[in-house]
Amino acid sequence: MTYQLITVRTEADKVGIITLNRPKQLNALNGDLMDELGAALKSFDADEKIGCMVITGSEKAFAAGADIGAMATYTFSDVYKGDYITRNWETIRSIRKPVIAAVSGFALGGGCELAMMCDFIIAADNARFGQPEIKLGIIPGAGGTQRLPRAVGKAKAMDLALTGRMMDATEAERAGLVSRVVPLDKLMDEVLGAALMICDYGQPSVMAAKESINRAFESGLSDGIMFERRLFHALFATADQKEGMDAFVNKRKANFTNR
Repeated sequence: MTYQLITVRTEADKVGIITLNRPKQLNALNGDLMDELGAALKSFDADEKIGCMVITGSEKAFAAGADIGAMATYTFSDVYKGDYITRNWETIRSIRKPVIAAVSGFALGGGCELAMMCDFIIAADNARFGQPEIKLGIIPGAGGTQRLPRAVGKAKAMDLALTGRMMDATEAERAGLVSRVVPLDKLMDEVLGAALMICDYGQPSVMAAKESINRAFESGLSDGIMFERRLFHALFATADQKEGMDAFVNKRKANFTNR
């Protein structure tokens, strides 16, 4: 597929890297871009060689939000009948391999929501996060009122959504939104280091860990524990479990084969 609004490459034939590429619009997210992003993610997810994916933007903006110019004239019928957001933004939820958001600059509105859809966020020290939709007479519509409080708690989410203010990378890490903050010039090195580390492990266990952690946000503790336990048991049927434990016992490096 030929992409117009994103660029796609691989690192070491293991990591799929998707860069949002609307620089004049600070990577504002429109329907075409999200179609391309979904297609790229699905292509990498289906590629046996790829073990992890990265979504990133520019140094100035991961994504400054959804494309307000495109939305400004929409009516209720337009967004409801067209299944706006659900139709293509939700594709990322179907991706089974890990997706890391590498965020520098602005991650606001839909950009913040896209970052939160990823499995975790590594942020540059110049990153700025926020849900400023209240300033436009609307509310977050791509999960901001749901994922944000799960990440940072009710009080912080209320603060951000009701005032529309931005928080910097330090506050975002302290609040639990991002996993780590690194200098801007080290961002991709840090992200690729994490991604390549993930790729060195067996895909069945990596995918199971992702699935089980996501389940924690969608079920009660007892159901979540049972789900985890069943996946834990199931992994004893894999060749990677035998290899990993034999390597540990014999003090050698494991050679996982994703089986």
